[in-house]
Amino acid sequence: MENGWTESAAAWIAELGDGGDFGRACVLDRPMLERVARGDFATALDVGCGEGRFCRMLAERGIKAIGIDPTEPLLAEARRRDPAGDYRPGRAEQLDFADASFDLVVSYLSLIDIPDPAAAIAGMARVLRPGGSLLIANLASFSTAGNWSVDLLGRFRFAIDHYLDERAAWASWRGIRVRNWHRPLGSYMALLLDAGLELRHFAEPAPYGGDPRRVARYRRAPWFVIMEWQKPSS
Repeated sequence: MENGWTESAAAWIAELGDGGDFGRACVLDRPMLERVARGDFATALDVGCGEGRFCRMLAERGIKAIGIDPTEPLLAEARRRDPAGDYRPGRAEQLDFADASFDLVVSYLSLIDIPDPAAAIAGMARVLRPGGSLLIANLASFSTAGNWSVDLLGRFRFAIDHYLDERAAWASWRGIRVRNWHRPLGSYMALLLDAGLELRHFAEPAPYGGDPRRVARYRRAPWFVIMEWQKPSS
């Protein structure tokens, strides 16, 4: 089991359904699509496209999107749901595209799954055209460094430990078991800057819907960040 995604694909597809999980449908989709709407994008690459949900959203907005993913059962589901779409096997660390191929590259909760983020970010920057954008949604680094627990007084707290230590860990829920990577936010920022990209947008998005109990818990310890990085035009 390399990273758990092949074994977890069926449970993942069931978990997301048509509308997406809480994080996507109630926290990330709207602000991610708002950033897309602000740009002049005709072509896009979705790195780690999974079952193709965000590719379909891009296509609905007139953007010609290619999705890549290393997990064949997820690609098969993407093709089943979107027969006209373009879904290919591939890894972020070895992008099989020419330089400056895309107006937009998307990493929607995929950086946490990538063992070699330096190669992945360099590759994503390489295939961007000058003036194009790399749009990232990722788990917040403090959330991957911690977990909910009950303290000695019986209070429900979010505890963070060993934040600066990069490490892989297995995450399990509702039949899904996959390997995620914790990295300090500064590690990602340094790699993106080293790739010559310029930060245009950074947000810690708040929920805009969903179960009020989940919204309240999220506001105690948010999980996500959104970043848009632009490749300089010259």
